[in-house]
Amino acid sequence: MENVKSLQPARPAFSRKKSSKKSSKKSNTKSKLRILFEQRYLFLMSLPFVVWLLVFNYLPLWGWTMAFQKFKPGRSFSEQEWVGLDNFVMLFQDPMFYLVLRNTLAMSFMGLIAGYTVPILFAILLNELRWMLFKRVMQTVSYLPHFVSWVVAAGIITKMLSSDGGIVNEVLLSLHIIDQPIQFMSQGKWFWAIVTLSDLWKEMGWNSIIFLAAIAGIDPELYEAAKVDGAGRFRRIWHITLPGIRSTLMVMLILSIGWLTSIGFEKQFLLGNALVQDYSQVLDLYVLNYGINLGRYSYGTAIGIFNSFVAITLLLISNRIFKRWTNESVI
Repeated sequence: MENVKSLQPARPAFSRKKSSKKSSKKSNTKSKLRILFEQRYLFLMSLPFVVWLLVFNYLPLWGWTMAFQKFKPGRSFSEQEWVGLDNFVMLFQDPMFYLVLRNTLAMSFMGLIAGYTVPILFAILLNELRWMLFKRVMQTVSYLPHFVSWVVAAGIITKMLSSDGGIVNEVLLSLHIIDQPIQFMSQGKWFWAIVTLSDLWKEMGWNSIIFLAAIAGIDPELYEAAKVDGAGRFRRIWHITLPGIRSTLMVMLILSIGWLTSIGFEKQFLLGNALVQDYSQVLDLYVLNYGINLGRYSYGTAIGIFNSFVAITLLLISNRIFKRWTNESVI
């Protein structure tokens, strides 16, 4: 019998590999199904958020077809007149569009520089405070403006910068820095700075929360070891705090760059006026004034598509650059 068994042909190697691959695929499928079954409640809990994302973020993309039509309200989709890229051609031939784009990019870059660096510095300074009561008071005070609507904030800022009893002009006059009140709200050269500083005042404390959370995750023993080695406070910040939150800094910077052209219009709409219109118009406000208000829905949709395209392009480019330099990315 042993001789008979030894004379039987051996099983080919490729068939053994095939069967092992099949068995591994079956085991992987079973393990995935088991994971799905074990986490079924988590999937059910996330289902409403997935539905919300589809309804409010993906289904509205169907409206982008309006940019390629001469959209008329009241007509069905099949009755609309298709015009191809005419709305985009009209957009890039409009001199007002380039003025608006200049204002958007200028205020975006100013807001990025101030709104990104100052919250980091503020979070580091708060972290270095040792008097806990004063630290909590400062945190609370810095958070409060975030919960104030821009309508109220704009009223406060306008009153402070008023030439008729405004606190800023009164202080400058009392210090003999100026001889007569400055018309801050009627001079275009001041508008970008006013919007940037207003947004910084309103959002600085709120934007510093994520950096404070990142700093809180650093091992305290690193600071103790550095203190034993004779490192001062600034050296501990430079060699421990900043490297410890580098990943958070890079991710937040990449996301901020992606939102450069999407700065909203509330600040500009509420703080602007006819005298500074050449400096206050931004893309979102341009869509409102020259698209929706004039019934040019297709034109407004074309501006929105351009805005989204620029935002996605900036996000991908910045992510690629920072991934090559720092190995940090969000995609």
